Amino acid sequence: MGIERKSCRPTKLTKLAGPLFCAALALAVVGHPARAQTDDYPSRTITFVVPFPPGGGTDILTRMLASELQDKFKRTVVVENRPGGGTQIAANAVAKSPPDGYMLLLAPTTLATGPSVFKSMPYETRDFAPIGLVGSAQFALVANPAIAASTLPELIALIKSRNGEMSYATAGNSTPYHLFMELFLNMIGAKAQHVPYRGSVAALTDVVSGQVPFMIADLPVSLPLVRGGKLKAFGVTSRERFSAAADIPTIAEAGVPGYAASGWFAVVARAGTPRPIVERINAVLTAYLARPDVRDTLRARGIEPLTSTPEDLERFIASETVKWAQVIKDAGIEKQ
Repeated sequence: MGIERKSCRPTKLTKLAGPLFCAALALAVVGHPARAQTDDYPSRTITFVVPFPPGGGTDILTRMLASELQDKFKRTVVVENRPGGGTQIAANAVAKSPPDGYMLLLAPTTLATGPSVFKSMPYETRDFAPIGLVGSAQFALVANPAIAASTLPELIALIKSRNGEMSYATAGNSTPYHLFMELFLNMIGAKAQHVPYRGSVAALTDVVSGQVPFMIADLPVSLPLVRGGKLKAFGVTSRERFSAAADIPTIAEAGVPGYAASGWFAVVARAGTPRPIVERINAVLTAYLARPDVRDTLRARGIEPLTSTPEDLERFIASETVKWAQVIKDAGIEKQ
């Protein structure tokens, strides 16, 4: 404030130019630090928040992206794991951070499903500034090998013949595993009993043992079991075949035209983050994810590399929010 008072002391110039001159000068003085902050970004440590525990595929993806940002920006990028709350703990930390680009979030699909899954959240989707898509996790519809179906049309016929009595396993209520299966059932016009587990590994274990006949599971985890004859794979959930398992068709190809569901990951910051900073981060990530060695590394871990502009990501999140809200409504899934 002292600068503003000094800049508008009466002088011959201010007397001639009037109050408009003082206002313009004040804006210029106030605006200069903001421009300097943007031009100097980053000038200190960046925190990259991941909503899952260390060691998993998303944690590895985050650390790869963080390492590249650190290399290009010549500033420390710290990865901070904040699991829990259905990813709300991590998301809320970023939603409440200053809008300066120094705290980033690896946002999963729950950024779009959250408003329909939870009764209340400490933040809204509009509290984030989209930066760009970075990848998608791969899933597949798998079943115990003893199931009386060899193709997807045969499995669909079997599910329908059981009149809602057949059961499927998931990693928990309202998880992507659950929502992806409900989308599938809705599109084939059938019902099945949901058997939620505490985690995907427990669910998959019971499908392998025959306790529950089928589920939608993580492809990287289920693929070795498929190759070993302990599971049958009827199709991947993504819009296109996954290069690391190109012999497995998409569900859309195998018998449910139009079906597509993927667990995606995006990088976002706090809403209000200056556009030049958003573009600077997007440029680094886009170039990195285009590298063949990076793409091969991620695909080996079951992640398909993706990129987008901030505008494309904003539209994508909006469309995903509408899509899964309808699936949740049609399935009668109660909010948590």
